[in-house]
Amino acid sequence: MAESLADYSLKRTIKKTKDGGLKKVGVVGCGNMGQQIVRLISQHGLDVVFIDLSAERIGEIIKEIEASLDKVINKWGLTESEKRAVMSRIKGSTDYNEIKDCEMIIESINIKKRGSSVPYRMDVFKKIESVVSEDTIIASNNATLMISDLASVLRHPERAVGLNFITPASKVKIVEVIRGLQTSDSALDFTVRFVKMLDKRPITLVESPGNISTRLFVPLINEACELLMEGVASVSCIDETMKLGFGLQLGPFELADRVGIDKVQKWMDNLYLEFGTDKFKPSPIIKRLVRANLLGRKVSRGFYNYENEKIISQAINVIEFNL
Repeated sequence: MAESLADYSLKRTIKKTKDGGLKKVGVVGCGNMGQQIVRLISQHGLDVVFIDLSAERIGEIIKEIEASLDKVINKWGLTESEKRAVMSRIKGSTDYNEIKDCEMIIESINIKKRGSSVPYRMDVFKKIESVVSEDTIIASNNATLMISDLASVLRHPERAVGLNFITPASKVKIVEVIRGLQTSDSALDFTVRFVKMLDKRPITLVESPGNISTRLFVPLINEACELLMEGVASVSCIDETMKLGFGLQLGPFELADRVGIDKVQKWMDNLYLEFGTDKFKPSPIIKRLVRANLLGRKVSRGFYNYENEKIISQAINVIEFNL
């Protein structure tokens, strides 16, 4: 069951439901991470309305979420009846009016073009604010952008909060919660309580490009690429060193494949543009893989080869990138 927000004595006035707390969340943009967020919210007993571009795409998203739940069922992590309950709380639409009664909206659009996604996200923020009430929290799920930039287009910028769900959202135990320059205490407090409802630990921070996680991850993957290009070690040896030696769940190359190498490059581009230091500049390996559309697990090849989303072999030999 969803944890009641009534117990937290929030300053923000929220709409009361029969259980006295938050009941409905909107998600705008339902790519890979958007789907993970939708599923996570629904699995914790909340209704979710997601917005995407077309009825056809909405149908595809529903099928993709169902398929992801089927994988959990196959691992004895969910029953068929629980799956039906989760899916019953999920609704998709192309109409922003469908999210007007949500207590929180999470923008999670996925722009595939290179370059800044800020103008697109600003447009989404304006569309959201045009239909929701004045006390609805508007959050943006992203890894490298500044929430204050997005909030600048709002009539009520104090309601804007940054979020960063880390993939895989169902397993990673933290969510970064980011305060912008004008974010109110009550909006931040409400968002922290929302994250706790999802059984996640909120990591609160003041906005900075890359937050904590991405700002640390990007130099790690770049340095791993340097080791590979220098011929120091193989992809698998570098990953095993970080997993077995330092206790990471995934090595840098596995994580890049999981996130999507194109997304990793976008993170690097954004951080390099912001800070101008070489540690954030995309490695030549990253650029080559993106140009070749070898984007990681989602296309079955990146730093590793995949079959049914499982690693079967490393895809890159040291000599290939020994510059």
